[in-house]
Amino acid sequence: MPLWRQGMQMTVKIVNVFDGNLNIDLPNHLALINLFDSNTGAASCVMDGTYITGIRTAASAVLSARMLSRSGSRIAPVIGAGVQGREHVRLLPLIRDFERINVCSLRFEDAQKLAAQIEIAGATTDVEAAVRESDVVCLAAHSPTPVIRPEWVRRGTHVSSVGYYPPDGELPKDLARASPVCRDARRFSADSGWLRRTRGPGSLRGNDSRSSGSRSEGRPPQRCRDHRT
Repeated sequence: MPLWRQGMQMTVKIVNVFDGNLNIDLPNHLALINLFDSNTGAASCVMDGTYITGIRTAASAVLSARMLSRSGSRIAPVIGAGVQGREHVRLLPLIRDFERINVCSLRFEDAQKLAAQIEIAGATTDVEAAVRESDVVCLAAHSPTPVIRPEWVRRGTHVSSVGYYPPDGELPKDLARASPVCRDARRFSADSGWLRRTRGPGSLRGNDSRSSGSRSEGRPPQRCRDHRT
C-alpha cells in the first residue's frame, strides 16, 4: 500500500493475512510501515503497523457510529473477536452511553475472552437476537460470507463493516442495496468493485453514498430517524 503527498515522506505499508495465525494466538493481519525520504529515497523509519492498522480501521467504523447512529443508542453487538473486535469493544464506549455490548464469534471462547475485558460487554452465541435488539451493529469478522441477515436489522439501526473479504464479504448485499452507504473516505472506495456490483452503475455518485471523512470536517450528518445506515 504506497502513499505519498507533496512535502511528506513516501510511505509503504505491507499487510500480511494469515488466518492460520489465529490457531497460535497471533493476529491474522500483521502489518509493517516503512517511511522513505521523498528527495533521496533513503529509509527513515521502519515500524510495526499491526496496532496502527487495527486502531485506525476500528476508529473509522466507530466514528461512523458516532455521526450516524441515533443519540439514544444503548445496545451494540460486535461480531468478530479478533483484532478489530477488540478495538471496537474498546472504542465504542467513547461515543455513546451503551448499556450493553454483545460480543459474537465463531468460537464462543474467543467472544468470552474479549467480553471479559470490559464491564458492559457480554458474550453470546445468538447472533440473530443480538442484532435484532441493537441500535448499532459492528461487523468485524473478516468473513467471506455475510454474518448477519438484512431482516434482523431493525429500522433506525446503524451498521458498520470494516472491510470486504471475497467472495461476498461480511455485509449482506441486500442490506447495502436498501440502505444509505457512508464510506470512510471517498478516494479509498471510488473504485470499489464490490460496492459497484452491489448497488449498480453510478452508485458511488448518488446522495446515498457518502464519505464520513468529509463529514467529520464540519459538515453534520443528515439521516432520517428510521433509516438504516
